[in-house]
Amino acid sequence: MIIVMKADVLPESPEVAEVVRVAERYPNVRAEVRKIQGATRVLTEVYLLGSTSSIPLEPFEEMAAVEKAIRIREKYRAIGRHEGQVESVGFEYNGVGFTQDNFHVFAGLCAVDSPRNTEEMFRALKGVGLTTTRAGAYKPRTSPYDFQGHGKDCLPYVFELAGKYSIKIIAMEVTHESHVDEIREALKASGNATGVMLQIGTRNAQNFELLKAVGMQHDFPVMFKRGMGITLDESLNACEYLATGGNHRIVFCLRGMKTNLGDPHRNFVDFAHVPVVKRLTRLPVCIDPSHAVGKKTLAPDGILDIAHTTAQGIIAGANLVLVDFHPKPDEALCDGPQALLLKELEPFLRDCALVRKAYEERQRLYATA
Repeated sequence: MIIVMKADVLPESPEVAEVVRVAERYPNVRAEVRKIQGATRVLTEVYLLGSTSSIPLEPFEEMAAVEKAIRIREKYRAIGRHEGQVESVGFEYNGVGFTQDNFHVFAGLCAVDSPRNTEEMFRALKGVGLTTTRAGAYKPRTSPYDFQGHGKDCLPYVFELAGKYSIKIIAMEVTHESHVDEIREALKASGNATGVMLQIGTRNAQNFELLKAVGMQHDFPVMFKRGMGITLDESLNACEYLATGGNHRIVFCLRGMKTNLGDPHRNFVDFAHVPVVKRLTRLPVCIDPSHAVGKKTLAPDGILDIAHTTAQGIIAGANLVLVDFHPKPDEALCDGPQALLLKELEPFLRDCALVRKAYEERQRLYATA
């Protein structure tokens, strides 16, 4: 059961203490208080755990500070919408808001390779007004002989350049909990020149100890990439590990599934699941067309497969696009064949804006139908 408090009732308030006191009068029940810092307001929820099936809703619904009492019918207790009964408030980080209604593009380097290319990338982003990017320092690879990323050695110049070019958030994968500490220390040394959204990559989608560690820290939001060969349900349960640790600032990223049914693309594109994830959970939803398609291929209509796939996700309501660009893809140490050129950045963003506008017009159409 979830007890949702009214707007801006804080966890430490006497009203919340009273809810906990009443809840714990029932045998074999304990209460957990959660504070969710949304994009526009604070939401306090009290989770009743244990033998709750016989607990009546009325004692809680009659409390003046309670907005609603919800009997959980879905398995995603912390991230679920519970048949639309729970509000998706999103979150804000470093001045950027993330909800199921807004839209951002994280364009950048799949892997940081040199200060020169990083600066050229960030300069291009500033030129088109983007303040969100991707830049991989830690890169888990299929082969142990492939480039694994520069790790903490590149963080000082990445964060310095991000500050120089007004980058507010960098999506950056971590593969071990020690990487979180390295990022935190490097950011502090830079004077917190930028912000980082920790990325749980597809290969770590069921690394439960990493999920617990990242979920227990509250400094950074998290982008979780769907596991490449597991079900959507298994991936959403992995996000429950993050949320039950106390970190509710989560973005769910669809990046394609590992199956030969998607050939000749790198992965089978799963962007039809955008509205499904938004219906089942409170999480903003991201798409990664670069890793779904895996290479730059031009369709007969003159449009890249990556651009077509991006449009499919946006028209379905995606809130973020995570996409690879590189100043010189032939020099890239990771996934160069799928990286778009800097000269393609401005047209790509215009295309995204065009499709996003079409999605918003579709919303209005169905709202009045």
